Amino acid sequence: MSEYASNSTVQQIAQRIRAATKIVLTAHTKPDGDALGAVLALQRGLTGIGQNAEIWLMGPLEANLQTVAAQTPLHFVDEDKSPPDDCDLVIVADTGAWSQLGPIEPWLRARFDDVIVVDHHVHGDDVGAMRLIDSNAASTTQMLVALLEELGCELTGGVGSVAEALFVGLATDTGWFKYESAGAQAMHLAARLLELGVDKTRLYQLIEESFRPQRLALQARAMASLEFVNDGAVAIMVIREEDFQQTGATVDDLSNLVNVPMQVGSVRASILLVQHEPKRTKISFRSKPSTSGSAQGNSIDVNELAHRFGGGGHIHAAGARIEDDVDAARQAVLAALA
Repeated sequence: MSEYASNSTVQQIAQRIRAATKIVLTAHTKPDGDALGAVLALQRGLTGIGQNAEIWLMGPLEANLQTVAAQTPLHFVDEDKSPPDDCDLVIVADTGAWSQLGPIEPWLRARFDDVIVVDHHVHGDDVGAMRLIDSNAASTTQMLVALLEELGCELTGGVGSVAEALFVGLATDTGWFKYESAGAQAMHLAARLLELGVDKTRLYQLIEESFRPQRLALQARAMASLEFVNDGAVAIMVIREEDFQQTGATVDDLSNLVNVPMQVGSVRASILLVQHEPKRTKISFRSKPSTSGSAQGNSIDVNELAHRFGGGGHIHAAGARIEDDVDAARQAVLAALA
């Protein structure tokens, strides 16, 4: 694997985009707010300057985020549908890891020279010929502003706009500006997008306050499994297949559930293990940043922890998957913590 760093400039990538006749925009499986916001911003911006750009996603996509897409067409990869073969450029947003691109990996590998990766994660693979990487960016959508401006795309405001899509990625990936990544640059961008007409109250309600009753039932199951380890510094929750069956909840109802134990002062990291199908467990990791003069303990690098299981992400938010049942996965996580 080559060094995961930029090998192209914004200007070079803009030039390559201008030369394309049909562009496919995609992101990692189960897109989050930043992944969706990135492809939405690109599609809306590129369409505005006359480019032919289609969004192809690998689901599931949370219903709350689906609402944010509004009238922007979304195509989904499945056993019967894949991105078009006649595209001459692919932009992969918010990931550069093969482990997060499984359903279209063969399709992407056949087009390596025509793939651009735009990502703000620390680790990734050699997915495309051109890369724009900035692990210091608060979100992938923050990185896209310079590219859209270089292309001459207007940062329109209001519902279904480029600015709204950029804000969705920025807000969700910073925990609505709670995380350490929400520094001065992120705040300046947020202010600029709000001035363009983004309605943050509407977006917050759509994304964070539109859950189904089944979500609370699933949260109750997670809370019942809650245990504290490492002298109370780490919280672990488990959700099993039968929890989904008995509550009527789905994977869409898991959004932000891992963050709930972070309300406890002593907790420095929270881990949620979810088994939705036999012999496959998804693990979500979150951690708090250290603060000056804090007496509560040091920050835990959950990206490094997730990397041990073939996953990754950010210092304070990461994920991984283990091809085993949830009990075996829990023991593996406990061993790693020890």
